[in-house]
Amino acid sequence: MGQKVNPKGFRLAVRRDWESRWYANKADYAKSVNEDYRIREFLSEKLKAAAVPRIFIERAGSRVRVKIYTARPGVVIGQKGASLEALKAELSKKFGKEILLDIQEVKKPDLVAYLVAESIALQLERRISFRRAIKKAIKSSMDMGADGIKIQCSGRLGGAEIARTEWQRKGRIPLHTLRENIDYGFAEAHTLYGKIGVKCWLCLKPEDNI
Repeated sequence: MGQKVNPKGFRLAVRRDWESRWYANKADYAKSVNEDYRIREFLSEKLKAAAVPRIFIERAGSRVRVKIYTARPGVVIGQKGASLEALKAELSKKFGKEILLDIQEVKKPDLVAYLVAESIALQLERRISFRRAIKKAIKSSMDMGADGIKIQCSGRLGGAEIARTEWQRKGRIPLHTLRENIDYGFAEAHTLYGKIGVKCWLCLKPEDNI
């Protein structure tokens, strides 16, 4: 069970909260879910360089409040808030409703599984050895105070003919224990030889949630 279920979904309502918070009746529910998905997809594409691990959405009437967690708030806000205002205007025009944006800085990117996986994927795209990238990420996260970390890379590693899976682990990663604060992230590296998937599991202290 612990290996086959997404650790975030597995812990919903026990250890984690939903990333969308609103109520809708039966007629509007599907429309709102689809709109949330499209907002996240649009922002992830626009803010690719801003290291965005989480987008939280709240609704009140026709207004939508979007909280963007980012490790590089300067990239999202821009000079004197110009980029943020342009993004807000583009979102409102695309979805036809008032959308408010809040920017929340991620203080410890080495303790966010998605950002660790994305960092390794970017290194793989720059042709850095996967073993070296994994070792560096593990050391950084453990130095920042993680209880445990596991990183797995799958694909044509190092340009090999046959795809394979390699992983490294340090510390404790109890995937079956629901009360444990396990963060999970997945990223893809688009290399010359094809896609390489990078998965990261982080066991954090209770206070280290973003």
